[in-house]
Amino acid sequence: MKSTLLTRGVLIPAVAGLAITLSACGSDDDSSDSSASSSTSSSASESAASTEPAASDQPFGAGCAAVPADGEGSFTGMADDPVGTAATNNPALSTLVQAVTAANLVDTLNTTNNITVLAPANPAFEAIPPDTLNAVLADTAQLTAILTHHVIPGRLTPEQLAGTHTTLNNDDVTIEGSGESFTIAGEGTISTTPASVICGNVQTANATVYVIDQVLAPAA
Repeated sequence: MKSTLLTRGVLIPAVAGLAITLSACGSDDDSSDSSASSSTSSSASESAASTEPAASDQPFGAGCAAVPADGEGSFTGMADDPVGTAATNNPALSTLVQAVTAANLVDTLNTTNNITVLAPANPAFEAIPPDTLNAVLADTAQLTAILTHHVIPGRLTPEQLAGTHTTLNNDDVTIEGSGESFTIAGEGTISTTPASVICGNVQTANATVYVIDQVLAPAA
């Protein structure tokens, strides 16, 4: 009888201890599995997020449809060239290129690092009466003042574009808006019609370009 009781006295604590040990192991495994699952899910989410381009990295605006899909005048082609050369390859900016060439500013634009260019598209020049436009193109000093008024030191992202900025003409331009909608008031344009960004955040080797639909007027 004493032997039986002794045996039971030894076995019961041993079985209980084994149960506790197994329970603890099971708990650790579950915790480990849960942690691994959570880590895998987090890594997958981070990986997916890292492959999504930020909105500010992409050109935007209806006017971007006029940019060639490939070749030197495309977004990819322009990114490799300084801004003066990039504009030369883009048919939507041919009148601007004519004006920049007449003012002998191509080299200046190509060799000035980190600038923002508000680039009038061809229709912007068409909004100016022909007599006025021809007179401006023939007056190098006035033309230079107008064109350098379209250039801002520093590469402005869309998030930085709104505000009052000092231009290379040593005067100010005020841009209003946010997101993908930006305007310049009519009193700041030659035609007195408000200007809008029609294709924004275009990258070249040395500049960020915002194509606009009016020609800006420097401060009097």
